[in-house]
Amino acid sequence: MELMSFSEAIKKSEGQKKRHILLGNGFSIACKPDIFIYGRLFEKARFDKLSPSAKKAFNIMGTEDFEKIIKTLRDSSDVLQAYDGVGQSIVDKLLEDSEALKELLVETLATSHPSHPGEISELQYQSCRRFLNNFELVYTLNYDLLLYWTCMHCEEGKSPTSDDGFRKPADNYDADYVTWEPNNAHGQSLFFLHGALHLFDAGYELRKFTWINTKVRLIEQIRKAMSKDLFPVFVSEGTSKEKIERIRHNDYLAKAYRSFSAITGALFIYGHSLAENDEHFLGAIENGKIRQLYVGIYGNPDSNDNKKIIRRANKMALTRKKHTLEVYFYDVSSANVWG
Repeated sequence: MELMSFSEAIKKSEGQKKRHILLGNGFSIACKPDIFIYGRLFEKARFDKLSPSAKKAFNIMGTEDFEKIIKTLRDSSDVLQAYDGVGQSIVDKLLEDSEALKELLVETLATSHPSHPGEISELQYQSCRRFLNNFELVYTLNYDLLLYWTCMHCEEGKSPTSDDGFRKPADNYDADYVTWEPNNAHGQSLFFLHGALHLFDAGYELRKFTWINTKVRLIEQIRKAMSKDLFPVFVSEGTSKEKIERIRHNDYLAKAYRSFSAITGALFIYGHSLAENDEHFLGAIENGKIRQLYVGIYGNPDSNDNKKIIRRANKMALTRKKHTLEVYFYDVSSANVWG
């Protein structure tokens, strides 16, 4: 198979009124391959630092969701105190493991992410913005901050061209964070489909902590928020079924999913292998309204991995029942995203 160049794909898509982009982990790997190697959060965590019981809890609960286990351990310690005959050592151990898991989560996130925006060069920011300027709506399946840093990075005195939907809270304008509300997000053009490390669930509102408001580095913001039982909103479950269940129980994630499902025109996919664990979004493409799909291929298109991507992409066109879907493939290296 002969691949289009990125510029050829852009030119071919000009007949569509709208053009959007879906980013996968390859977007981050292209910038920092030494940090963003493939692997889910659960797989990267150093569980050898914890008690064996803490790791067993994930298996017993049938989940890879850190937040769920942390809360389960903490709630269990509270409940057990109401029962006679339960040793204090058990209660203390549950709390100890809960806190240890919090710190493990922080450490795992820290080793999987640059510590501050200055680690990305000005040339890289400029190149990435040129790439993103081709698209009306930007969707990402990554929960790192490279995309956010790029979109918010602008010359002094100028405003960002992207809108992530977050605003100053009306009832607390002096807060060191901003919040997302469905009614205030009409102009949103940037969507973190699986959440992100700078988004925190406060129960009654979704908060975004920023460097501008806090002058505090990512890792310290995460640690401070988690000490107050605020957790980053990100979907780290292993299967598509688990992911969509998590998405449907969060207003922000559900809105992002609906937005992606409703797009029209052309969709470009960059840095994603069309893997089965993201089937909930692949299905949204199959059942959606886009007319042209441009799938990025890295390396030899005849490799086994790329053949799987090509087969899955072509299946979308065959499965489509309404609105014919045209599928094309382009060479991701020709996009030169990070310069």
